[in-house]
Amino acid sequence: MESFPPRQVFSVAYVAAVFAVVRSPPPATVLTYGDVAELLENGGARQVGRARSMSTPGTPGWRVLRAGGRPPRGLELRARPHYDAEGTPLLPTADPDPMVYRVDLRSARWSPSSVDQLRFARLGAVLRGEADPTDAQP
Repeated sequence: MESFPPRQVFSVAYVAAVFAVVRSPPPATVLTYGDVAELLENGGARQVGRARSMSTPGTPGWRVLRAGGRPPRGLELRARPHYDAEGTPLLPTADPDPMVYRVDLRSARWSPSSVDQLRFARLGAVLRGEADPTDAQP
């Protein structure tokens, strides 16, 4: 019988750090899963996606996209009204289905301020065990 490695369990601190980043972009701006991992200097796109899937109501999860500018699979219908309401730039597609779309990452990708970058770097350092948790509150 084949054995599989145990499923990774995310710490509450990792999920909180991901949510801190996810809540930061202003309306009409986005990040990719990989951007979030890079800002935290911890994990990768898949880990961020898994943590984001644990979000609570009110978390603007539509502002975190797949690398190609597409919303998370299965959330296209729920995300589109947010993009429209916020004025998030979308790329035209040849598909007549309005639920087949991509966000224009070139225009909409959020560039965190140096203060935000420092805050996220501190959160990442805490996650890696390189800093005291009291140094970085999400």
